[in-house]
Amino acid sequence: MNLNQVTIRSAKVPETVEFYQRLGLQLIVDSIPRYARLVCPDGKATLSVHAAEDVAPDSNIVLYFECADLDTKVAELKNSGIKFETEPQDQTWLWREAYLLDPNANKICLFYAGENR
Repeated sequence: MNLNQVTIRSAKVPETVEFYQRLGLQLIVDSIPRYARLVCPDGKATLSVHAAEDVAPDSNIVLYFECADLDTKVAELKNSGIKFETEPQDQTWLWREAYLLDPNANKICLFYAGENR
């Protein structure tokens, strides 16, 4: 697996994007005020900021981990006792995704994007 991005839900997208730009991240997708994506200056990991009105402290983060063979990985994890919120599904944005929760109820997305970034 490879950590791809972290998504933060925010009621203040422009201010949040500006803050992370001040930290050195570079804006690569600008759909403000709905969505923005920034890349770390040293590496390929990204941070997304997604508009939300109902931001709760315990539900702001979604961790994305890319898996080359998503369906096999999900099956392996399920066989080891890990429970998933959703099975792998093809999304309209051309990613295949499956969701689960960590012990702290943080949302995790295992996905395969391939060429569709």
